[in-house]
Amino acid sequence: MEETRPLLVERRFDNADGTGHINGSSEPAANEHSSSSSTTTTTALLLLATFVAISGSIGSGCASGYSSAAESGIREDLGLTSAQYSVFASIFNVGAMVGATVSGKIADLIGRRGAIWFSDIFSIMGWLAILFAKGIWWLDLGRLALGFGAGILTYGASIYVAEITPKKIRGGFTAANMLMVCGGISLMFFIGNILTWRNLAIFGLVPCLVQSVGLFFIPESPRWLAKIGREKELEDTIQHLRGKKADIYLEVAEIRDYTKTFDQLSKTSILNLFERTYAHPLTIGVGLVLLVQFGGNNGILSYASSIFEAAGCSVSVGTTAMAIIQIPFTALNVFIVDKSGRRSLLMVSAAGTCLGNILVGLGFLFQGFYYSSELCAILVSCGILVYFASCAAGMNATPFVLMSEIFPVNIRGSAGSLVTFVYWFSAWIVSYSFTFLFDWSSPGDAFLRVRILCPPKNLPLHSQLPSARCGGNLETLNLEGPRHMKTLIP
Repeated sequence: MEETRPLLVERRFDNADGTGHINGSSEPAANEHSSSSSTTTTTALLLLATFVAISGSIGSGCASGYSSAAESGIREDLGLTSAQYSVFASIFNVGAMVGATVSGKIADLIGRRGAIWFSDIFSIMGWLAILFAKGIWWLDLGRLALGFGAGILTYGASIYVAEITPKKIRGGFTAANMLMVCGGISLMFFIGNILTWRNLAIFGLVPCLVQSVGLFFIPESPRWLAKIGREKELEDTIQHLRGKKADIYLEVAEIRDYTKTFDQLSKTSILNLFERTYAHPLTIGVGLVLLVQFGGNNGILSYASSIFEAAGCSVSVGTTAMAIIQIPFTALNVFIVDKSGRRSLLMVSAAGTCLGNILVGLGFLFQGFYYSSELCAILVSCGILVYFASCAAGMNATPFVLMSEIFPVNIRGSAGSLVTFVYWFSAWIVSYSFTFLFDWSSPGDAFLRVRILCPPKNLPLHSQLPSARCGGNLETLNLEGPRHMKTLIP
C-alpha cells in the first residue's frame, strides 16, 4: 500500500502583519521548516555539478584579463591605434550587456544548464575568431561573442549553483564562481608574459570545451524542474544531489509549495520589477554592481599594463603580483562568506578598495610634483595590490551571492537579467572611458575621482543589506525578502 504523505503547508501572505506565517501558527513559516534544508552533505554529484557550472567562468576570467595581457602583442602585430584597441577591449562588455539582457529569459526557457550550454557556443566561437583574426574586424567580432557568452554565464552559473546547494554552504559554493573568474584572470597575467596573443586565445578556449562536455553529466536545477512541472525529475535530482540516504521530503515540499504559490501570482514582465514591492531587493542588486564597477574595477583590470608602465613599474612584475594576490583572497571569500555575514564582508572590502584608489592617486600626484620615481612606483604598486586584494575578498563575488538569494522566483529571471545588464553596461563605460580619462587628465586625478564613487561613500545602500551569516532557505529568503529584507535572519 502506498505511503500517505501529509499535505503541503499553506502559506498565508495576506495576513495583517504580512509575516508569511503558516495558517494556524504564530511562528514564522521559516522556523516551521528550519530542517527542510538541514542536510549539508557534500556529495560527489554536487561537487561535480558545481565544478562543471563554474568551470566556464575560468574562460570568462581569461576573456576579461585577455585585453591587458595581449595588448602589446596585438597592437604590434596588427598595428592598432589606442582608440582601436580601446574599442577591442571594451566591446567585450557590449556583448556581455546583450547577453545579460536575455540571460534570465534563456535560463527560464531552456533551463539553467541549457543557458550555460548556450553561452559556451558563443564563447567557443569568440575564441576561434580571435585565434584566426587577421584584422580588427575579426578581433572585435570575436571579443563581442566572448562578451555575449560571458553575459549569459554570469547569471546562469550563479543561479544554477545557488539552486542546487544546501543553505549552509550555498554562499561559499556560489562565491567559488568568482574564484574561477579570478583564476582565469590570474592565468592570463601569468602566461601573458610567456605566450603570444594567439596562444593565449587557445588557452582561453580550453575551459569552454571542458564545460560543454561536462554538462552532459550533471542534472538540471531542481527549482527549474519544479517550475515547469517535472515533479518526478525534481525528486530524483534532489535525491541524487543530497545522497541516497538523505531525507529530502521537507526540501522537496518547500520547493513545490513555494513554486505553486508564485505560479498563482500574475506573470511578471521587466516593467513589474519597478513596482514598489520589489524596490528594496532591486535597489540592492543594481546599487551593488554599480558601486563595484564605478569603483574602477574594470578599468584597472583592462589597462593594468598601461598603469604599471605609466608609474615606472615593471609590467611583468606588477601583473604577476596581481595574479598571485587575487587567488588567495578570492579563496578567503569562499570560506568566510557564510560565516562573516554579507554586509560586514562588503563593508570591509569596500573600505579596502577606497584605500587602494587613494594610494594609486597619491603615487601619480607625487610623480607630477617630481617626487622620487621610486616612491611613485611603490605607492601605485601597493595601491593596485590593495585594491585587487580587497575586491577579491568581497566586492567581486558577494554581490552575485546576494543576487541569487534576494529575488523571488516570479521575477528572478527578469531581475537577474537587469542586474547583470547593469553590471556589464557600467563595466563598458569604465573600460571604454578609462584610457581617455588617463590621457585627458593626470592619472592621479583619475584615481582620486574614482575614489569619490567608492562604496564607503554610499553607506545608506550598505545599511539596507541583510546581515545574515548564512543565506537561509532560498524559499524563505525569496518569500519574505521584499518586505523584510533587513530582518531575514536574526
